Amino acid sequence: MTLAKGLLALALAGLAVLFAVWFHGDRHWLATQLIFTLPALLLLLGVLARRRTAGFWSGVIALAWFSHGVMVAWSRPAEATQAWLEILLALLVIGASSLPGLRKRFSKKRARTQ
Repeated sequence: MTLAKGLLALALAGLAVLFAVWFHGDRHWLATQLIFTLPALLLLLGVLARRRTAGFWSGVIALAWFSHGVMVAWSRPAEATQAWLEILLALLVIGASSLPGLRKRFSKKRARTQ
């Protein structure tokens, strides 16, 4: 497993744990687990199973996690710590999921042999 995939897996696992702990006592516990925790776990399984699209979808869904974290950080000061952790983990997911493509895009072109 590459460094980027390892970081992606750790960040997704961290998000799943964060959401499970954060929404532990919520009155809509099942809904929060289905909306927040389950996607992180399914994407983690996809990354570990080396599914080609798992990284892409992790990055896409991390944009929603990032937006949620920003909204909560600004609107609910009591939950700001969890929200900032969500923001940081979402940024890590976005960076780790984008890293292979960025490396390929900006690597030096190899000379073709003829």
